[in-house]
Amino acid sequence: MARTKADRNGQENIMTPEQITLIQQSFSKVAPMSEQAAVLFYDRLFEVAPSVRAMFPEDMTEQRKKLMGMLAAVVGGLSNLETILPAASALAKRHVAYGAKAEHYPVVGATLLWTLEKGLGQAWTPELATAWTDAYGVLSGYMISEAYGAQAQAAE
Repeated sequence: MARTKADRNGQENIMTPEQITLIQQSFSKVAPMSEQAAVLFYDRLFEVAPSVRAMFPEDMTEQRKKLMGMLAAVVGGLSNLETILPAASALAKRHVAYGAKAEHYPVVGATLLWTLEKGLGQAWTPELATAWTDAYGVLSGYMISEAYGAQAQAAE
């Protein structure tokens, strides 16, 4: 099972192998349409959180590629989270320099789930939604803790 550090209640966050498989299979359907998925994601993010638009470049081409590359790396590393945690920590700390705050993470997570639901259509099931929600919760909790300390994660 994939694990990360203990969460705010001292419990280890665990993703089941079945959840990891669901996520990896669903992402394999999203990857071929990665450009469209990234456009959909950022359009939605800027719609629901217009204040974050200023954190991004005018030309989003490279940013969209970075998003999809990061998602591919995370999805590929879910079976062995320890391999992706150093990169997640570095990414979290870079985001602080860009002006990201802990309270942005839930908005980004909701936007990611919305994008996946739109992109996957009928393949988006309650089980898949739970798997992606759990994966995002594990990773974002770790990143918030790395970037802002344990107090920020507890406030999440």
